[in-house]
Amino acid sequence: MKYCIAFCLIIGVFAFVAPTKTINLFNGKNLKGWKIYGTEKWYVENGELICESGLDKKYGYLATEKFYKNFDLTLDFKEEANGNSGVFFRSTIEGTKVSGWQVEVAPPNHDTGGVYESYGRGWLVQIPDEKETILKPDDWNTLRIRVEGDHVQTYLNGTEMVDMHDEKIGQADGSIALQIHDGGGIKVRWRNFKLQPL
Repeated sequence: MKYCIAFCLIIGVFAFVAPTKTINLFNGKNLKGWKIYGTEKWYVENGELICESGLDKKYGYLATEKFYKNFDLTLDFKEEANGNSGVFFRSTIEGTKVSGWQVEVAPPNHDTGGVYESYGRGWLVQIPDEKETILKPDDWNTLRIRVEGDHVQTYLNGTEMVDMHDEKIGQADGSIALQIHDGGGIKVRWRNFKLQPL
């Protein structure tokens, strides 16, 4: 009997600490699970998600239909032409006005991996010059975003870019969203969206 109890306790411990299943946010085939905001272009090509400026040259967003508050997200991006974009977290969108926080995705020397608050405080953390060489222009880059409570960490190609705490972020909830900046001429390729809920 005592062996049965011990076995059950061990199984219970493993069940309790077992990691949550990783979620593939992008299926490589279509935009199922996502919602388009604005008139800019979002489409799938060769298993990649592509964002591209449209004729209006306005802001555009592609947001998850579900909210994700605490998570560890990794994804790959490749900038073509002007890559001014970003990954928003705990965001809500009305029209093309977004409320939330952006992890910057931009051309060289423009703070990729930094954290920006749209329609609010602006830059919360910009990237120091010595880390601007971590971005690989015209090649695939891996971005990791970890958000738990008020704690935000970002990594670019395995190097930590941001480690911050913010009370306002800690109180928020919302979608994950990709951005097309206004101005036109923007194109970015995305793939391998892996999200681990925390």
